[in-house]
Amino acid sequence: MTNQASTTIKFQSGEQIPVELHKVRIVQKLFLKPIDERMEAIEKGGYNTFLLNTKDIFLDMLTDSGTNAMSDNQVASMLQADDAYAGSQSFYRMEKALRDVFGKQYVLPVHQGRAAENIISQVFIKEGDVIPMNYHFTTTKEHMELNGGKVLEIYTDEALKIKSDVPFKGNIDLDKLKGVFEEYGKEHVAFVRMEASTNLIGGQPFSMRNLREVKKIADANDTMVVLDASLIGENAYFIKKREEEYKNASIKDILLEMCGYADMVYFSSRKVSSTRGGGIVIDSHDLFLKMRDLLVLFEGFLTYGGMSVREIEAMAVGINETCDDTVISQSPSFIEYAVNSLDAEGVPVITPAGALGCHVDAKGFLPHVPQTEYPAGALAAALFIISGIRGMERGTISSVRDENGEDILADVELLRLAFPRRVFTLSQTMFMIDRLKWLYKNRELVGGLKWVEEPALLRFFMGRLTSTNDWPQKLIAKFKEDFGDSL
Repeated sequence: MTNQASTTIKFQSGEQIPVELHKVRIVQKLFLKPIDERMEAIEKGGYNTFLLNTKDIFLDMLTDSGTNAMSDNQVASMLQADDAYAGSQSFYRMEKALRDVFGKQYVLPVHQGRAAENIISQVFIKEGDVIPMNYHFTTTKEHMELNGGKVLEIYTDEALKIKSDVPFKGNIDLDKLKGVFEEYGKEHVAFVRMEASTNLIGGQPFSMRNLREVKKIADANDTMVVLDASLIGENAYFIKKREEEYKNASIKDILLEMCGYADMVYFSSRKVSSTRGGGIVIDSHDLFLKMRDLLVLFEGFLTYGGMSVREIEAMAVGINETCDDTVISQSPSFIEYAVNSLDAEGVPVITPAGALGCHVDAKGFLPHVPQTEYPAGALAAALFIISGIRGMERGTISSVRDENGEDILADVELLRLAFPRRVFTLSQTMFMIDRLKWLYKNRELVGGLKWVEEPALLRFFMGRLTSTNDWPQKLIAKFKEDFGDSL
């Protein structure tokens, strides 16, 4: 395992360029369809990038969940899978890897992260409880509210600023956390949740110091700290790069310390180890027993948890690879390159660069589009039309309506362009940057969206919208004027 802190290399020109510290041995063909066909595809998909067909997509930057590239060792490990229903040796290899990396004794496997959220919410949340956290995630909030809980986001004042040089915008505000216990009483605080790294506000990490202080406050109030570790590797990488105390520490040691401050850790393996699946890890045997029965009821037996044994084998290898600097730094290095390149051209993006993806500020990009017309969703649709790149709306479409049927406007309106590990090349990244720069110069052509079909829950997954006017046709006309027959 290398102790190299970054895959970004300084060239003779002085420019900092991310370099892929891997070689490509298996490839998957891509297609860049003409703009008129892309327009047809986005209309058919209801202006919702989740409903696009991959045959119409050039670069799929929707998410890093389940889309990371597996290593040769992960693929090879799948050949030794033990397909027993119970007592599979594949599980015990995965269990050992999770104990080594997360430092917890008991392992409950689940089919993905939201399954862990379901079990944790059912067991530990009662009607009227509150759950303070650095920021919510969509499925997390739904599970907690369905079980009678109320999410309290107690982020710092810096968290929602688009442009910032604060390195840890994912921190919990410690004074606000103390205030939660004073206001509600510790008996009504189910647990404190820390997300590594905050998905909905730009993949921003928290510091080790902040986590340490959160643990002290929670312990003083006899309350658990629950760590969502789906992007814990990237959070550890940022701690190593941005927190002076840890600049010479290994990623593995940082991970162990982080998990040591948590009473329970859960994760989506679709993110943390480049495979499908997930898990809950914990030291308390009593708490393990409280969750065990629900796992068997909802997920499968204790030694497969709804996963295939091949995925379990690959997870075991991938969890260990999360401790490798060159593996964990590749995605943040490409994200940083994209963010800095766009920021230099005046394109509004979340700074500093975080984990998961490059996050474009849709309110700054499209100030003429009101939030009630969903600027982040409109920007995602516009980018697909002019480039074939599929991003993801993280704004008011991803929010909900209040009791009066009005949109609860999102704190931020973001277009997320995810960088799965080891998937995109630098030239593909440069193409994305170029098309976003062109779109920003022609941003006045982009209009809003309105609902055609709106599901009651998690509407951003399955809902259908349409344009508020003929702005897509005007955008296409300008694109053809500037690029001709170019795709």
